Amino acid sequence: MAMWRRSKRHQAQQPTPAARMTAALTENMPKAGDFGHEAVQRLGHPVPLLVQNDGDALLELWLEPFGQDYWLRPGEAVRVTSYGRWDDHPFETAHEPGRITVWATSFFATVTDADGNEVPGAHQRPEGKYVP
Repeated sequence: MAMWRRSKRHQAQQPTPAARMTAALTENMPKAGDFGHEAVQRLGHPVPLLVQNDGDALLELWLEPFGQDYWLRPGEAVRVTSYGRWDDHPFETAHEPGRITVWATSFFATVTDADGNEVPGAHQRPEGKYVP
C-alpha cells in the first residue's frame, strides 16, 4: 500500500495553527480601526445568528474571542452578527447548562435586539456576577 506524503516545500507553505487562528484578525483589524459597534459594521459581509432563550431560566450568552457576557431572560432573543472575513465558517458555538458560547471567527461581531439596536455587554448581568 503506497503512502502519500507532502513534499517539504508544500509542508513549509502550510500556516501554523496560531497563524490560521489569527488570520481573520490580521485581515480585519486594520479595516475596522476599533471594536466599536459602528466600526465593526463597516467591515461588511454581515452574517447573523439568532440566539434565543427558549428555557425557563436566565441564559448567559458568552461572546468570544473577547469574553463579553449578555444575559437573556426566558423568551428573549438577540442577533449576533459576524462582520469581515473569516476562514471556513463565521461562528463556532458551544452549549452547556445555563450558557451558550458563540465564537465569532472573524474576531468582529455585534449583538443587537430585534429592532437592530446595539445590546451592550453585561446586558442584564445578575448582581455579583463577574465582579472582581
